[in-house]
Amino acid sequence: MKNHKMYEADDKMISLIADNYNILQSLGRFGLNLGFGDKTVREVCEDQNVDTYTFLAVVNFSINGHRDLDDGDRFSIPTLLHYLKSSHEFYLNFQLPFIRKKLESALDENDNLARLIMKLYDEYAHEIRHHMQYEEKTVFPYVDDLLNNKVNSEYDIETFSKHHGQVDLKLKELKNIIIKYLPSDAQHNNQLIATLYDIYNSEEWLHQHSMVEDSIFIPAIRKLEEKYKQNDVSVKISKMISQNPDSNETLSDREKDVIVSLVQGMTNKEIADHLCISINTVITHRRNIARKLQIHSPAGLTIYAIVNNLVDISAVKL
Repeated sequence: MKNHKMYEADDKMISLIADNYNILQSLGRFGLNLGFGDKTVREVCEDQNVDTYTFLAVVNFSINGHRDLDDGDRFSIPTLLHYLKSSHEFYLNFQLPFIRKKLESALDENDNLARLIMKLYDEYAHEIRHHMQYEEKTVFPYVDDLLNNKVNSEYDIETFSKHHGQVDLKLKELKNIIIKYLPSDAQHNNQLIATLYDIYNSEEWLHQHSMVEDSIFIPAIRKLEEKYKQNDVSVKISKMISQNPDSNETLSDREKDVIVSLVQGMTNKEIADHLCISINTVITHRRNIARKLQIHSPAGLTIYAIVNNLVDISAVKL
């Protein structure tokens, strides 16, 4: 049953753990060490260089399913990345081998059904390892590039989201087979029950990990992409214009005024009235602008105005 309490930065960390002992694993994934006394969540996080808002967002989501994504800009992407990478390391290097060892001890190595169960577990382990290594080699480096203002036009977080499916079907199949069909003597029964308990916990952890990626990580990266997409467009177009020798011809102040007016959506007559000139003069200015810049479309002039700081990109609908 979920604990519906919302934990805040001024709550005692020890109280949070006392209410939800399974959060102990999250402490390790964030890089938080024990021995923090009666300090608040904020104090513990600040002392150990962990973003408090991001820590609480993951913790509250894990405990009660609360998703506060209205202010996604407050998430620390490096903190999220550290949490996810550490979670992968824990599951691949500790949890998977730990369960396999316990399962092996609980089964009779001479039993054919037991050997098939071990094979099924190894297939599951291979599948989950492949899934997490894809994130390590493709998704996380992509996010690191975004943080360093490098935009990969051939990949986005939506590509990852579409292929981020279930990877625990074999685990469900494994535990059902053990429960339904695997006979055991008294000696192995307790071992099997203990191992099954670990498998159930592992299944719950994996589901929670996947939900954090779907509900917190992916939306946060979408916001990051939106932030840098506009900057990347400006940089690319600026380079394109700077490579055009015709763009070096200087525009007059009046011609710049005409461009700004065009970007704002004014007609020739409205520009004439706004600048107190004749329509014929506006047309002449537009011809000169097109000749100098080799740009003839309103969209092209809008881009030129943005990259040359004639208008603010935030005021332009791209």
